[in-house]
Amino acid sequence: MAAVLFDFSGTLFRIESTESWLRGVLAEAGITLPESELNATAQALAAAGAQPGGPVPRQVPEHLAELWETRDQSADHHRAAYTGLSRQVPLPDPALYDALYERHRTPDAWTPYPDAFDVLSALWDRGLKIGVVSNIGWDPRPVFLVHGLDSFIDTYVLSYRHGIRKPDPRLFALACDALGVEPGEALMVGDEPRADGGAAALGCRVHFVDPLPVHERPDGLRPVLELAG
Repeated sequence: MAAVLFDFSGTLFRIESTESWLRGVLAEAGITLPESELNATAQALAAAGAQPGGPVPRQVPEHLAELWETRDQSADHHRAAYTGLSRQVPLPDPALYDALYERHRTPDAWTPYPDAFDVLSALWDRGLKIGVVSNIGWDPRPVFLVHGLDSFIDTYVLSYRHGIRKPDPRLFALACDALGVEPGEALMVGDEPRADGGAAALGCRVHFVDPLPVHERPDGLRPVLELAG
């Protein structure tokens, strides 16, 4: 292997819980809800799939179906899809819907997996190229920067910038081109077999991790060190 490509959410980082997400936004707005109401609202937001990087929607409303399918292909569609899903859940202030979306883009909303630094550092020390290939509607580089991982990443290939999303092989091809490697020299590491598995069609080797909560997956990335050779 000459390069390793990583997914972002569920692979290198994990989004905060839906409850923490809602609690943080309410605190910023100076709004207090009874604990039972806060918990019920968080559960409703999770069921709606309103948190990017969180649980998928149990059902996408018909009026959001097209946006949902194209959410990762533009920043506008991403915001509209997720704020549309959150608006299914009553909140005490309409401004909170946009505030929830903004919070999920902040470094505080994300935690790197415990072994992410060590694995990226070891790959870097070996001279391997490292890329991030993500279906996303915003730039996650500030998240990597604040958590001390940005210096290991040679390129970010983000779906919203190219108008295409995984599993489209073209997104992985863009990453390989940016790193100057052939697909057969690259390993793709992700948590979604359908999306990240698209790299196999290009000739990349693929490895999957389980998108568990951070405390339940202390060393899920370490097999990458052996696979990368």
